[in-house]
Amino acid sequence: MLKAKILFVGPCESGKTVLANFLTESSDITEYNPTQGVRILEFENPHVTSNNKGTGCEFELWDCGGDPKFESCWPALMKDSHGVVIIFNADIPSHLKEIEMWYSCFVQQQFLQDTQCLLIAHHKPGSGSAPPLNKLKLVHSNLEDDPEEIRMEFIKYLKSIINSVSESRDREEMSIIT
Repeated sequence: MLKAKILFVGPCESGKTVLANFLTESSDITEYNPTQGVRILEFENPHVTSNNKGTGCEFELWDCGGDPKFESCWPALMKDSHGVVIIFNADIPSHLKEIEMWYSCFVQQQFLQDTQCLLIAHHKPGSGSAPPLNKLKLVHSNLEDDPEEIRMEFIKYLKSIINSVSESRDREEMSIIT
């Protein structure tokens, strides 16, 4: 069974925990409580299987606290990650400015490909939309208006990560054989 580690990162109060709970079908949170360090959610998704073997996949979703005071922990959180989802609140101007920092720290420094990264503009009910950012795939989420759209986009993202993990494993196995 393939395993993949996905990081949810972004500024404080961007909706990382709410999205993580929704996408992994975990418990609902009714009041804001900042994530301290990291929260790890393990889950399987029946819609995602290894591309050539049809076997199931296990995921670890690391819901990382957005407070800069946890920056010293970031290298440990990033270790062996297969994908990064950067989540920001499109209604907070400072969040738009922080996206590059999150991208640099969690994607570029880990030598991940842009295809291993997903950018989610999380909207609170009744808010507008943000301009798309050209480097990464941008998905808008509004859990009240269209919750299934973000779920389907996340499943597509998980499938691409599993394909990447599977191809990497196949290359590694071939290098051992030859």
